[in-house]
Amino acid sequence: MAKLPPLSLYIHIPWCMQKCPYCDFNSHALKGEVPHDDYVQHLLSDLERDIAFAQGREAGTIFIGGGTPSLLSGAAMQALLDGVRARLPLAQAAEITMEANPGAVEAGRFSEYQRAGVNRISIGVQSFSETKLKRLGRIHGPQEARRAARLAAGLGLRSFNLDLMHGLPDQTLDEALDDLRQAIDLNAPHLSWYQLTIEPNTLFGSRPPALPDDDALWDIYERGHRLLTDAGYQQYETSAYAKPGYLCQHNLNYWRFGDYLGIGCGAHGKLTFPDGRILRTAKTRHPRGYMQGNYLDRQHEVEADDKPFEFFMNRLRLLEAAPREEFTRYTGLDEAQVRPQLDEAIAQGYLTETPSHWQITGHGKLFLNSLLELFLAQ
Repeated sequence: MAKLPPLSLYIHIPWCMQKCPYCDFNSHALKGEVPHDDYVQHLLSDLERDIAFAQGREAGTIFIGGGTPSLLSGAAMQALLDGVRARLPLAQAAEITMEANPGAVEAGRFSEYQRAGVNRISIGVQSFSETKLKRLGRIHGPQEARRAARLAAGLGLRSFNLDLMHGLPDQTLDEALDDLRQAIDLNAPHLSWYQLTIEPNTLFGSRPPALPDDDALWDIYERGHRLLTDAGYQQYETSAYAKPGYLCQHNLNYWRFGDYLGIGCGAHGKLTFPDGRILRTAKTRHPRGYMQGNYLDRQHEVEADDKPFEFFMNRLRLLEAAPREEFTRYTGLDEAQVRPQLDEAIAQGYLTETPSHWQITGHGKLFLNSLLELFLAQ
């Protein structure tokens, strides 16, 4: 019997002011006004249909992503979170994060979000360079990014995050490090710092820009990692750094193979059952279909052969030691079923093992894809 893991809630707001050329998220350029009230009612109806999957658990975290959730009015956010609380029990100290675009931020609206229950804001800065922001198709400039960060800091929230990208078109080492220095100067408790990747079905995918080569990318990562570490940030996940006590609890639940309900356009969910079954859900991507009440696009049970890969794909993104007993607890499988793969990972220097834990090594972090391939179903 699998023990049910902790539960989170993900809520997707699909609209943006405009679509960025690198973005492959489920976002749609806004045409007219956001249907604030109608969309909130559909979100709550979607939650009602999924509420049985909670199986009596309270949600420890909520993450409101997008798109640009900060396009939602303060009143709509209040109605949304009040509606969630009426349907799903929340932990007393639940972390409630909302993504915000610096180009769609107003001081009054930030305060309204906080009154609604938002206690952590993630700001999509990407860069503090005017030139780079224009190249990325962002609607904000460096001044707006700094202003949004100062607004978040001034609210006295539990925490706030700045999203930054590196490996940008024609980016130099100095430019990448300057972005980090400015983020550090703003005293953000949490930084997401990830490499730009060119995805299919994006504008950059059809017309790729010139990106730094592998040697330049390695220099950026190595120097940036050192800069952040020296400034008191701890890398706890492949692309996430935090000051002590400010790790993102929602992301931790994802990577620890926790469960999550996903509501809203294109939202994904993962739900575990006492008999060991794991169900993955995906909601209708386009707002038009979703707001006709057609919420569920597809769902499937994870095959037993795929569970080891899914578990380790998530768990090994974290740099913390992984308790061995969680493998059986969250997958319903015996560790003996992956013993050959674990032995190979240890022999390759990707993992170390103690009686209670597995720990990814520096070598394993560098060759994460090779490590994970060991657990693919044969």
